[in-house]
Amino acid sequence: MRRRIADLPLHTGKAPRWLFERMHRLAGAIVELIVADRGPAGMLERLADPFWFQAFGCVLGFDWHSSGLTTVTCGAVAEAYRRSGGGLGIHVAGGKGAVSRETPQRIERIAQRRALPGDRLIHASRLSAKVDSSAVQDGFDIYAHFFFFTDAGDWCVVQQGMNDASGYARRYHWLGNTVTDFVCEPHHAVASDPVPDPAGLLNMTAAQAVRARDLTAELARMRPDRLLREITVGESLFLPRHHAVLPADIDPRRLHRVLSLAHHHQPPDFAGLLRIPGVGPRTIRSLALIAELVYGVSPPRQDVSRRWSPADPATFSYAHGGKDGHPFPVDRATYDRSIALLEQAVRGARVGPAQRDEALYRLSRLLNGSSPI
Repeated sequence: MRRRIADLPLHTGKAPRWLFERMHRLAGAIVELIVADRGPAGMLERLADPFWFQAFGCVLGFDWHSSGLTTVTCGAVAEAYRRSGGGLGIHVAGGKGAVSRETPQRIERIAQRRALPGDRLIHASRLSAKVDSSAVQDGFDIYAHFFFFTDAGDWCVVQQGMNDASGYARRYHWLGNTVTDFVCEPHHAVASDPVPDPAGLLNMTAAQAVRARDLTAELARMRPDRLLREITVGESLFLPRHHAVLPADIDPRRLHRVLSLAHHHQPPDFAGLLRIPGVGPRTIRSLALIAELVYGVSPPRQDVSRRWSPADPATFSYAHGGKDGHPFPVDRATYDRSIALLEQAVRGARVGPAQRDEALYRLSRLLNGSSPI
């Protein structure tokens, strides 16, 4: 699995209605043009790229470095999808908070109408969210999950986590056709600023965590009483001197309840463990620590991000301005001309290849000499 990550400062507020009305129209036109030129899978590739996604949000007029860019940009695409009656070229499900938990039902309804492999798509949505919330514990709590997919069964995920202490949000991008194993990813674990205390980080998806993953699933299959006897002596929890684990990290009473649940399901592997309802970050952390205590296998605790620069995407905010006035207030007249141009381009793209090429050429001219989207 190839995952790329972006860090954004938390901002309060939301897009005003007058701006969002324009955002979803412009977003819909851009999506339709890209689908016409590069196909639905080509659109997913762009959404899965954090640099392109950031530039996309800037062109739509949102704050270039705000955490809200993620949810508002995805929301604009979702609204464009809703208003198109499903004719956008890609399908959209998910949202923030409680809405994100309705993603599987939304995927299922769309899949039934389009005769798509709903179970596989729902599996991808659920497991990608579970991995970033439980298997990767980097201090960011997932609160928004958007799932994009095509009639061919291709998919991508854009989801975001929040860290109140640092004042930052982190966006995670997944692209289905690069996923070979949901729980083992060949990514670079490079720290980015700001990050939580490294001692509290847990990355069970790192390539070097394969042994820790196997042992964690193995422990979950063991009888709870037997496992607790191995790690406790009388009333005291066995804690080796070489590791700074507090008794609160592994509470035998709570562990018995968790282990009973896991033992009942007998997960075949780490991915199976993640799929068990009720198994969350605390369960994974507890079992990973037990694996270290019993077997001496240390799970990686490095950050999972890599540095990225928002400088290039930020230049796209000069297309129409930004919600909070940076680099200048949104120019409504220019924005409306852009919408009119692109909606005309979309109509042209539906006519034939020649008109489509002309529409894309005009779009590239609109972007003042930058590469065509």
